[in-house]
Amino acid sequence: MSNKLKTFTNGIIKENPVLVLVLGTCPTIATSTSVLNALGMGLAATFVLLGSNIVISLLRNIIPNKVRIPCFIVVIAGFVSVVQLLLQAYVQSLYQSLGIFLPLIVVNCIILGRAEMFASKNNVIDSALDGLGMGLGFTLALFCMATVREILGSGTWCGITLTANLFDPIAIMKLTPGGFLVYGVLIAIMNKFAKHKPKKKLDCAACGACAGCAGGCPSAENKEGGCEA
Repeated sequence: MSNKLKTFTNGIIKENPVLVLVLGTCPTIATSTSVLNALGMGLAATFVLLGSNIVISLLRNIIPNKVRIPCFIVVIAGFVSVVQLLLQAYVQSLYQSLGIFLPLIVVNCIILGRAEMFASKNNVIDSALDGLGMGLGFTLALFCMATVREILGSGTWCGITLTANLFDPIAIMKLTPGGFLVYGVLIAIMNKFAKHKPKKKLDCAACGACAGCAGGCPSAENKEGGCEA
C-alpha cells in the first residue's frame, strides 16, 4: 500500500512535472494567465495522462519496441481528440480560450515521458496512479501560477474582482515575462522546501566502536569532523 501511495504522490511533490522536472513549460506559461484556463488545461491533461497510461500499460507487451513511440503518440492523440470534442460540445468558452494548446497536449513531453518511462514498464494500477498523480501535480502547479498572475495582473480570481480598489493591476503579469517570473519564484520555493537535509554526523571520540567499523578506525580528518551516519 505504501508503494502505491508513493507512486501517486510522487508526481505531486517529489517529481512535480512543472516545478521539479521542469516539463511542459510552454502550456504552463501560456495557459496560466487565468485560474479557469489553468484548471481546464490541467484537468484535460490529467484525463489524457490517466487514459493513455492505462492503455499503454495494457498494450506494453504487444507493442513492438521499434515502433513504441509512434504507437504511444497514436494512443495519446486518441484521448486528446476525446477531450477536444467534449470541450467543444459542452464548454465552448474554455475550448476557445485554450485554443491551439489543447491539441498540442499530444506532444506534451509530460505525457509522452510518463508513457515511455513508466506506463510501458509497469502494471495498470501503478500506471493509473502515476498518471493521476502527475496530472494533479501539473494542475496544482498551473493553479498556483494562475492565482498569482490573475490577482496581480487582472485584479481578479476566477473572474471575481478582488483587488480593484487596492492597487492597479500589473499588466506584465499577464504577459510572458510575468509568467516566467512567477514560474522561477515557484521553482525556487519548491527547491527550498524539497532540499534534502544533510546527514547527521556522529562524534567519533564518543563512539567507542572504531574497531568494529568495516573500514577500520576513521582517519584523523574524520575524527575531527565526525563521520556520517
